[in-house]
Amino acid sequence: MARRTEYDETQAAQRLKVPATAFRWARHAGIVPAPDLPPGQWSRAAVEAMDAGAVRAAMNGEPLSGREAADRIAAALGTPNKMNEKAAVTSFVVRRFITRGLLADLSSNPKGTSHHPGQVAELCARGDLAELVTADTPLGPDQAADRLRVRRVEFDWMVKLKWIRPAEWAEVEFGTSRAGAVNVPLYRTADVDALPGAHPEIDWEELRQVEKGRRSPLAALRPKEKTASV
Repeated sequence: MARRTEYDETQAAQRLKVPATAFRWARHAGIVPAPDLPPGQWSRAAVEAMDAGAVRAAMNGEPLSGREAADRIAAALGTPNKMNEKAAVTSFVVRRFITRGLLADLSSNPKGTSHHPGQVAELCARGDLAELVTADTPLGPDQAADRLRVRRVEFDWMVKLKWIRPAEWAEVEFGTSRAGAVNVPLYRTADVDALPGAHPEIDWEELRQVEKGRRSPLAALRPKEKTASV
């Protein structure tokens, strides 16, 4: 039987007899070196040189799911998530923190995330945690329009004009049947709040006073075309 000469992260973790989450954290923390073979793989020599004990010790406990991380963040803010009630901090916020580099995702599952408990604890201890959560709190289209104090039609035009894009989509069910489920776009609060400053050419006070039933002033605008880089 031929000896394996190249290892991906899962194979390397198996070779070291450590959990894949521990290996990914060690890679994030710099304990595991960068892959020495393309595309993103390690040579046999590189894997054999890794310290399995150091990789295992760096994890220091079981990983937290995205839901558990959200619960700990909510608790740190003094607004604990409660069962059967709207969560103060959701997994949406956790996913935005991953995008912003505030948390590392140790999972290979596209439907869930996994996190180092120590990194979550460090995040929870930050003095600006409340501001970070507020910035990444999700808003549906109606909530975004209310926050901007404009009609929903105005916000819909902002989306058509490509002033703002959803951070992700969520499936929302109506009734007890999935036949009534629809995909709803979710926007970051910080992105919504940034719209007036990003578009000073618009008279926002006038836009907020447009009467119901009147055509949106934004309907006359067209998305700006991106200029090709030279």
